[in-house]
Amino acid sequence: MSRILVLYYSRFGATAKMAELIAEGVESISDCEAVVRTVPSVSPDNFASEPSQPEQGPIYCSEADFKECDGIILGSPTRFGNMAAPLKYFIDGTGAAWMQGSLVNKPAACFTSSSSMHGGQESTLLTMALPLLHHGMLFCGIPFTETDLSETTSGGTPYGASHLAGGKSDNPISDTEARLCKALGKRVAALARAVEAAEL
Repeated sequence: MSRILVLYYSRFGATAKMAELIAEGVESISDCEAVVRTVPSVSPDNFASEPSQPEQGPIYCSEADFKECDGIILGSPTRFGNMAAPLKYFIDGTGAAWMQGSLVNKPAACFTSSSSMHGGQESTLLTMALPLLHHGMLFCGIPFTETDLSETTSGGTPYGASHLAGGKSDNPISDTEARLCKALGKRVAALARAVEAAEL
């Protein structure tokens, strides 16, 4: 069984919904399991301000979740063209996995949500890819053979799945955005299976 970590931070729920759709795509591939995890908000002071685990929804990602997965799909809302601080804080703490080469040759992808069409979706996806590349992962996006990529009028990029949430973060995920989320999950899962079969 290949375990694909769908790791995200969500502020208003859109990124969390995308994670659910991506997990569906992962689990559409035989012998693949989506491990959906989140990260806590960053505390504005020096004291823990979040419970040890969320009261509802996915649990917080552990070091073992990160190191022992067979692929990662990383998600965050756009923050000035970059990932949100809580996810960056978590990623910055993964040095042990980097030193051990735990993620080398495993597939990775990214997804994001922004309030405006030109709010930095593509730069967020690209900057999220950088630490995954440092981990030695095989970064993949969405190919244009996915026809929704050419037809979407909201989110969706070749660098990963995206969603246009709107100024009030209340836009529902469109049908094309949803299909692209599922396609991304399916692609990473299929690549994970292929990498394992090739024994890379």
